[in-house]
Amino acid sequence: MALLSLLRVPSASASPPPYSHRRPTAAGTLLVRRAPLVGALWVLSLGAFTTLCCRTGCSHSIPFLRSKLFNQPSGRTLHSTAMASASITVPSIVVYVTVPNKEAGKKLSESIIKEKLAACVNRVPGIESVYWWDGKVQSDAEELLIIKTRESLLDALTEHVKANHEYDLPEVIALPIKGGNEKYLEWIKNSTRDV
Repeated sequence: MALLSLLRVPSASASPPPYSHRRPTAAGTLLVRRAPLVGALWVLSLGAFTTLCCRTGCSHSIPFLRSKLFNQPSGRTLHSTAMASASITVPSIVVYVTVPNKEAGKKLSESIIKEKLAACVNRVPGIESVYWWDGKVQSDAEELLIIKTRESLLDALTEHVKANHEYDLPEVIALPIKGGNEKYLEWIKNSTRDV
């Protein structure tokens, strides 16, 4: 009954000002139209709740919501999705390499792709690197290369970067890809050379 009082709509004879969501009732008091607010809060809380459960991998904590509302099997978690991706593809990595300028980034990224050492290289211009070198703090504008490849190609990629880079000590840092779009991960495998 309390919910019905929240959803009560005032009479049509009283027209609200265009800028207000409140309108006077026959008794002269203000009645707040709560239905949109209640609905919005419910949707937001549902979204936050399911996001939290999905993020923590607790699919069993809300099996009804995940299986009925989102049409997903209740036993499948983000972890099992990552494991399924890994089983049909090869282990993949993301590698960071910094270069001094746009021209060096273009030249190095194209040579990496031509040698099939990576499926894709994203070039991120305009980064500022602050680092320790020659006993003092240095700062330089650089371009960041984000390279997607097979884990098994890391050694060959590292050697290629070292042989074709302008720096004496080029950055080559690899991070594992734990899961993702299965078709994209398969594309990484198919777009790179076998070891």
